[in-house]
Amino acid sequence: MGTMTANNSASTRTTEKKPTTAGRTRRSAKASSAAASRATAKKAMPGEAPAPSIPVTSPEQFGRIVVMDITPSAEQGVFPARVELGEPFEVTAQVFIEGRTKVGATAVLRNPRGREMQRVAMTCVNPGLDRWTATLKAGEHSDLKPWDEDYPAVRRQLGEWTVTIEGWEDTYASWLHDARIKVQVGDDVENALTSGAELLSRWAHTEDAHLSARDRKHLEQAAERMSDRERPAEARLAEADNPRIEALHGTHPLRDGIAPSRPRTFKVERPKSSFAAWYQFFPRSEGAYYDEEHGRIVQGNFRTAMTGLERAAEEGFDIVYLPPIFPIGVTNRKGRNNSLVAGPNDPGSPFGIGSELGGHDTVDPLLGTMDDFKAFVARAHELGLEIALDFALQCSPDHPWVRQHPNWFRTKPDGTIAFAENPPKKYQDIYPIDFNADMPGIEREVERVMNLWIDAGVTIFRVDNPHTKPVRFWQDVIAAVTRKHPEVLFLAEAFTRPGMMRALSYVGFTQSHCYFPWRNTKEELAEYLGETNGDGAYYQHNTFWPTTPDILTAYVRDNGIAGHAVRAVLAAMGSPSWGIYNGYELIENRQRPGFEEQIDNEKYEIKVRDWKEADKYGIAELLGALNEIRRRHPATRSYHNLTVLPTSDPSILAFARHTPAELTGTGQADTLIVVVNLDGHNAHQSTVHIELPELGLPTDRPVTVRDELTGREFQWGWDNFVSLAPWADVAHILSVQG
Repeated sequence: MGTMTANNSASTRTTEKKPTTAGRTRRSAKASSAAASRATAKKAMPGEAPAPSIPVTSPEQFGRIVVMDITPSAEQGVFPARVELGEPFEVTAQVFIEGRTKVGATAVLRNPRGREMQRVAMTCVNPGLDRWTATLKAGEHSDLKPWDEDYPAVRRQLGEWTVTIEGWEDTYASWLHDARIKVQVGDDVENALTSGAELLSRWAHTEDAHLSARDRKHLEQAAERMSDRERPAEARLAEADNPRIEALHGTHPLRDGIAPSRPRTFKVERPKSSFAAWYQFFPRSEGAYYDEEHGRIVQGNFRTAMTGLERAAEEGFDIVYLPPIFPIGVTNRKGRNNSLVAGPNDPGSPFGIGSELGGHDTVDPLLGTMDDFKAFVARAHELGLEIALDFALQCSPDHPWVRQHPNWFRTKPDGTIAFAENPPKKYQDIYPIDFNADMPGIEREVERVMNLWIDAGVTIFRVDNPHTKPVRFWQDVIAAVTRKHPEVLFLAEAFTRPGMMRALSYVGFTQSHCYFPWRNTKEELAEYLGETNGDGAYYQHNTFWPTTPDILTAYVRDNGIAGHAVRAVLAAMGSPSWGIYNGYELIENRQRPGFEEQIDNEKYEIKVRDWKEADKYGIAELLGALNEIRRRHPATRSYHNLTVLPTSDPSILAFARHTPAELTGTGQADTLIVVVNLDGHNAHQSTVHIELPELGLPTDRPVTVRDELTGREFQWGWDNFVSLAPWADVAHILSVQG
């Protein structure tokens, strides 16, 4: 069934006006007339009375129809499911009634002010389990940024929306099922047809159906023709059994015994809360050069780093993510490749935060001043980029907090402060925070620091290792920050247990790093795509990064340019949120021996890069193409519309994303089929099977698909042959045409 559009429903109104006295009088007269018509119709009916709506006065009571097991369901009714504004999402429920009576179900979506915005007929997808489903969309997709002039219109749509599932007795469907049989076998035909005529008449005068005058008249006339005993039984039945009545039943049904569920809350979040493209670079490497005269590297700063912003914008990214930009400690400073002793020209790790120059509230003077940072942010905003700042809650031994708040750190029996350890790993340049002595004081300071950077233009914080801090700490901090700045988003760099990941999403982390880099086989990827784009995505928004400064997998190391292309396609198409660490365009894929990270790691040194070299690899061009495809296709914006497709070759992975026409905002369905050769060295051929009806595609003719990467077109159907070679096409991104 399609979307139910009530002629006078709230979803079609754009303004609300107070009724005048004359208007109230007319509506009162109209209501009285309608009530009289219903009473007359009901009085004239000798058959069964329609099912009544039974009042529900306490949460444990059922209505006339049973509605239960609604998904997604908030944890303990406290933490609502989360979706981005305009992101299609699915709700399901069990809806049933006693015996063999047929039921229907309707999903009703209301905005934070209680106004009905969408009313959708649900579809029974598993009759044996009484499981009904509908896809909804809260508001329309927007690319407006928090600083845009029109952003207040977006902000007014954000907050807690509700979905109510209305179960109802489908009297028409029950009658039609039996009437067809009775007319066919000639059993009790007159009673069956008389009941049908009475049903159509009652339907015509039921306000809940929201019928137009034309449809109401059609039902009344059909009822009259059905009552004509001079006509053949088959012709009389056809008055209620035809495409027009079927269409009315789909959009404006007769609903008896309506039983609404308790409203389920969905938190609707701002643009880029889940559909985002991230780009990370180190400002100190942008514009860096080698000084031949002095034999050392001269680092870049916020002024030279404007080139990084321009590169990110040219490649189509939305968010630029910076590692910590604070002063770096000197005590126990790490050298190249995490060595324990730093050389005289080693800049240290930006994660060893704090020196005599300041801590988390200070710009590293080697990068510039706070005014330089604000100018950098202003340029980013001109380019349509948000700035995300890394927030690592840890300190170098030189951080001002060490002197000002010694109780914030764990002290060993010998009186020394304990540095960070994850045995056998040791981080001598970092003191972790101890939250047991003064968590309220630490919260207040973190809130102060975050507000300072928000005032400077930061709209997103990428939090380093939040799973090593108390969940309650983040819950308090994020609540306090977003109470004042609701537009601020939080990305969790958390690689840990599922329970902790879910808890972090509950307390306000909008997106999260995840295990995508280590999912490389067809089976691993198929499972992880389903996990990322499943029910868990109502809480945890996985963002796919092929590499980071801390992660360089064997797959990326061993598969060259083709491997980089494959992982970019999988990241950009496999999740609404994805990210790239710069240098990816230059195929920087040499590992430090024994570690899954780059050798000559940028965390410990300044990189001098020749960006003109990127042209010969083609990866920068591919990144731009992927982001352009994502912008053009609404199907890429949801965590709830991905289907893995069967393929015959173990190195060929295929999946589809589909958004129906009524939810794209364009009026046309959007379907993308992604096929990837996971082998970076060899060509592979495979068949790709599509269950066409599941994607809303025709079953009686081929469909034209266009490769968004090359522009070539193909004819596809149920089973399709593909051949992909790493020296030609590592992937197809096929859009269904027309």
